[in-house]
Amino acid sequence: MSKITTELLLERAVPRSTRLRKIETLNLSKLQLRTGDLDPRLFSRLRHLQKLDLSDNLLDKFPNSLTLPDLRVLNCNNNKLEDVTALKQFPLLEELTYENNVYLTLNDDYKVMFLLENLRLLNGKDITKLANHVRRVNSRKLTSKVTAHWEKFFRDQLPEKHTAEQVKSIKKKFLKSVQTNVVYGPSSLSEFTRWRVKMIAEEFLSYSLGLEINSDTEPEEKTDENEEESTESPREDEEEVAQVVDIYDHLVTVKSSKRKRNHSKSGAGNKRSKSQANAEEEAEDVSAEPLHFLQCHSKGNSREDFKTQLWSCVFEPVLDSGARKDPIVSSSRTVATCGGESVCLIDCETGTVLKKYKVATEEFFSVAWTTLTMVISDSRKKAHNILAAAGRRGIVKLIHVAADFCYGEIKAHKKPIATICFSPTQETHLFTASYDKRIVLWDIGIPDCDYNFKASQLLVLEAVSIPLRIALVPTCPEQYLLAGCEGGCFAWNIKLDKGQKSRPFEAIFQFPDGESITTSHRVDGLAFLNDDVVVSKSSKPGCIYLWSWSRSFDAKGKECQRTVSAVILAELEWSTTDMSYLTLSTCPAKEYVFCGDEQGSVWMYNLSNHTTAWGSAKGKRSERRISPTQILKWPELRVNGEQPPEILVNNVVSDPAFTYLVVLTSVNITAIWKKS
Repeated sequence: MSKITTELLLERAVPRSTRLRKIETLNLSKLQLRTGDLDPRLFSRLRHLQKLDLSDNLLDKFPNSLTLPDLRVLNCNNNKLEDVTALKQFPLLEELTYENNVYLTLNDDYKVMFLLENLRLLNGKDITKLANHVRRVNSRKLTSKVTAHWEKFFRDQLPEKHTAEQVKSIKKKFLKSVQTNVVYGPSSLSEFTRWRVKMIAEEFLSYSLGLEINSDTEPEEKTDENEEESTESPREDEEEVAQVVDIYDHLVTVKSSKRKRNHSKSGAGNKRSKSQANAEEEAEDVSAEPLHFLQCHSKGNSREDFKTQLWSCVFEPVLDSGARKDPIVSSSRTVATCGGESVCLIDCETGTVLKKYKVATEEFFSVAWTTLTMVISDSRKKAHNILAAAGRRGIVKLIHVAADFCYGEIKAHKKPIATICFSPTQETHLFTASYDKRIVLWDIGIPDCDYNFKASQLLVLEAVSIPLRIALVPTCPEQYLLAGCEGGCFAWNIKLDKGQKSRPFEAIFQFPDGESITTSHRVDGLAFLNDDVVVSKSSKPGCIYLWSWSRSFDAKGKECQRTVSAVILAELEWSTTDMSYLTLSTCPAKEYVFCGDEQGSVWMYNLSNHTTAWGSAKGKRSERRISPTQILKWPELRVNGEQPPEILVNNVVSDPAFTYLVVLTSVNITAIWKKS
């Protein structure tokens, strides 16, 4: 039986407490505790614990899932610790002591300095400058050496057309070779160097070359059902938010520009700098001006981070507004954005980062809102907005925004999640689309007043390639789902009264491809313009199609076949780039389509003059490509007097009333435009 009980924790709290969740300081020293005595389920209830003393015990390691989201000070003196890497689960840790653990060395000091980005004091010494050197200079040098080692010895060993066995073999040889041959720093740090080199090499293979590394140390979890309590807490970092407001204002100049952008591959930006000149627009239909430029997703809060990719944003629904009935009043001026290790909530009008949620080991790809009616005190019910966020780890985080609390997670997939979305009619139904070539429908449940909840898997949709974008059909969101995938555009029947819990696709759509038609193409943009018109973008240069869902799918019913031709209504003129994953969005209430390009510009299409004709039963395809109503050029933006090079627009989203336009880029800049 464990030595640690609820009663013991309450007794050892400083001061004594009556509830676990109220404990902020806890002294568990001199209790002869071993690792097995630290029960993760019991510790997970210490949601507000900030100071923990575990000195003078018999601990040889830390469990990987203690879940102390607010821990700031930890004392582990006089134990038998052999490894420190599990401490990365405490990302807010500021002070750490582990003196008189005979198995720990200087290499372990460097590991914790790298893993814990907020650490200021280690064994009583201020390590801020050294830690910054370890995280930045050391990492930069090692990354350069790892890359050079690949280029010199291994790049030519991997054939252009390679088999899975060849990939496996080259990965194994490279990881072994790079750890042996890449040397940097004193010999006393050789263990730390090998540890970092292996980590950097795995990231290099995975991100730069697309060679997946299965190096997760976490045990495999069942994916059909999850019941979790709190994991991490979102927080508003006051010092960091102050940086957003002040740090770059005197460094950045923003001017409107009509010049053509050069091609180059990097970027720079600012965190919050209001436009100092009015934007001169080339088209007259819409007038919009750049309002804010934010750099709020930086890794480790680094001012030099211009590499973090920003992927997804969605406006928060307004409570008590009949959000599901009237789209014009269904969102606020608050938008959730994600990229890198963080999710941010931004006030579009002021440019203020209201809240920020970080997971040091994650890279977030998608966010989605739902509104849950939850039971609060005295059995009263109240509606609250819940934000779901997911990404590379295949885990969905569930955040109660008003409470600043991540109350749980769903281990949805064993591979990265590309995108997520909630059902507009079933508030607890969440779809997750993953690199495992599956789209899963979850019921996330409704948390009780103690944030206990139970998530269950309702349906699995089998795809033949990786799903990139998903959209529920507006006229029947409980029956059909569309997905743009690496290998085409597909539709599934998602009706839950059918007995089959795992389903293949019901239809694949063919599109024009030069003189022929094809089903095999990457569809990296997908959205509904209205109840029937679908907008989809493929990796074919300059290709955005508008097509009729009902007329296309009805043809399938008549012919009883899975492959059907999309009934094309029009084609939009867009950039001729062959770059993928620059996605599109729509504003149905205003009948607009938005899509960014490879030069930082936003292409806007007002289609209100076309939709009536397309809605008729005999609506014919527009003969000419429809030109953009307006192209918003990226403003001339200078940081420290230097102009950043090419900026890719990964995503661009407007609020339902088209007051604000939020632009997410490849260089860690969120740009907010306002319609004037």
